[in-house]
Amino acid sequence: MMKRSTFELLLITLFTGGLLAASEPSSVEPLTVKGGRFLTLNTVIRVNQIEAARNMNEGVDEAAVHTPETVAAFRDAVSRGFPGARVTWAFSWLALRDQRPNYAAIRKQVVGYHKTYGDEITFIPGGYFAPMYSSRAQVNLDLKEALQEIRVMVGDDYKPKSIVAGFLAAENLRYLAEEEDIHVCQGTIWSQYGIDNGDGDGSISYPYYPSREHGCKPAQGRGDFIDCVNLDGWTCDFLCARRFGFEGGFNSRLGVGPIESYHNLGVEKGMAEVMAVTANHFDDGFARNGFGWVTNCWEISLIKNLKPEVMDCLAQWLQNVKQRWPDTRLVTQGEFGEAWRREHPDNSGLDYQFVQRGTGIGGSEPDLEIRWYMNSDFRLALLRDWQTNDPGKVIDFTRYDLAAREPADPSAGHPSRNWSLINRINQKNRRPEDAPLPLKDLSPDEQSLIRKHYPALFGEAGRS
Repeated sequence: MMKRSTFELLLITLFTGGLLAASEPSSVEPLTVKGGRFLTLNTVIRVNQIEAARNMNEGVDEAAVHTPETVAAFRDAVSRGFPGARVTWAFSWLALRDQRPNYAAIRKQVVGYHKTYGDEITFIPGGYFAPMYSSRAQVNLDLKEALQEIRVMVGDDYKPKSIVAGFLAAENLRYLAEEEDIHVCQGTIWSQYGIDNGDGDGSISYPYYPSREHGCKPAQGRGDFIDCVNLDGWTCDFLCARRFGFEGGFNSRLGVGPIESYHNLGVEKGMAEVMAVTANHFDDGFARNGFGWVTNCWEISLIKNLKPEVMDCLAQWLQNVKQRWPDTRLVTQGEFGEAWRREHPDNSGLDYQFVQRGTGIGGSEPDLEIRWYMNSDFRLALLRDWQTNDPGKVIDFTRYDLAAREPADPSAGHPSRNWSLINRINQKNRRPEDAPLPLKDLSPDEQSLIRKHYPALFGEAGRS
């Protein structure tokens, strides 16, 4: 890599508003998802912890932890850990408009990162929970006006390739595709239920085109199709993710996220879990699916709010990934989603399979193995004790060939919390009908649907 002179680095710093780590700009080239390993890393800049609506906030004002210094610390850690990485920056409504000096400086600073590194700058409506608090029409208006703010802020008629949203209703995903010509959205948080301010279990965990009926449901045909690739927000340990909230004293969101891993478990155990989850996608998952994808979000507020030793874990994790899987690409969310879209015109070819044995950390039991099968017709999970060669039981069978319906718009002061898609059997086991059962005890119609995709499951339970 060509070294820059001190004078050149000074010019870069002045041009980008200061506090920019020295690094070569990343080259932009077409991506091919098939045969690749990908990381996407998002971060959120906000004013309140949950900006439920333009004039409705939950949590405290976080201006004190949103400073140019914390933003620079995050970006420098990424550059040290993974040279050439491109990050996705999501601003909340208030962070786009706050005129206090720190937010004005941060906006200028992040525009500099976009120009130097190729980072993506986008919007997050509602602090992850837009459909829980705001009507579909209001969310569409927020998207429209925030994108205009970003266009002015960045200049050059800039428009992001994607939106960060946590959860998003099908109508809002349709609006992005058809009205804003944005075809990628982080619009589902896979398996989230009983934690934070909203529930959204029921989708598949890798990219898919959503249905007009429900954002968690893959489109069933052209008349049901929304041309917006829906992406998960955090890669989780599949065994932990089957839990409800903090059931049993375990965190159901444990995976690559920094709060659940390094902060709660300590650096050593946290890194072991993060690397195990990453490996599940980049080794076995890569072999099964033909590509691997891990996604993560480090909110800027975490830089000061987490234990001091946690910050170094970001660079260390990225270094570990780069060393173990040197072909890995760390690209923006929009780049990854658009590359997947170029290779998949619809959901007809979807067939994601994952097998994970417990890590023995947190709620990931070492004697258990979970197997996930995900396609446009259904998602299916089997759980077994691998040490006893148990054939396992069905703990989730979510059918996508059935009609689905999202909640009605919420009203002021009356959030609509649960946007899950739950029908036949759900992994959280909150209803009597969710009790695990052998595959052979499903109805003949259900067995026929599964057999159409995975006939081997009815032989030796599909074990390999």
